Amino acid sequence: MRKIRVATFISLDGVMQAPGGPEEDPTGGFTLGGWTTTYWDETLGSLMEQAMGEDFDLLLGRKTYEIFAAHWPYVDDEIGRKFNAITKYVAAGPDQPLDWAGTERLEGDVAEAVARLKQGAGKDLLIQGSSVLIQTLLAADLIDEITTLVFPVTLGSGKRLFGDGARAGAFTLSNTHHSSTGVVVSTYQRAGDVPLGSFALETPTEAEVARRERMKREG
Repeated sequence: MRKIRVATFISLDGVMQAPGGPEEDPTGGFTLGGWTTTYWDETLGSLMEQAMGEDFDLLLGRKTYEIFAAHWPYVDDEIGRKFNAITKYVAAGPDQPLDWAGTERLEGDVAEAVARLKQGAGKDLLIQGSSVLIQTLLAADLIDEITTLVFPVTLGSGKRLFGDGARAGAFTLSNTHHSSTGVVVSTYQRAGDVPLGSFALETPTEAEVARRERMKREG
């Protein structure tokens, strides 16, 4: 079985849109593209390489595929050579051209197609960007690991890592590091259902009983 991993840049308030430049993704009037670039240092570059891992194929949404396909085939560095050589699985409709060498289209329902890929043998499937795809796969409980690179900025609005459709679930922190510029890189492994408990008194006070009744009335 293949593992599905996410490695993504996010702001303190959970936005992941257009981290690399102003023209990357201005969808919805987003004007703060390029918010990660001034925080980059050697340590962060090394942490990003660790988050991506050594052996993987890419799993991308349509818009992130377009961003990558217009950039990486023309870049001759370590990441560019890696991305150009591996398989890219893309959630895109039949009219979307997939000209980047090594690209395969996910046919039919996206969650079902990814579930089939996951059940097969092969490399890990790494998701970068692709907020809509991530939310679809979170809702289907198909993501095994999430690495967040949290930058010390708030962006106010934009595409977010977690949407309303995210399924409740627990994660275990497997490692965390930070760069000299304040970027915190943490990796979380899927860990089943959310464990529940309570700090309430064993016998509720009259005030607590009244509060609960008021909450029920207020809905």
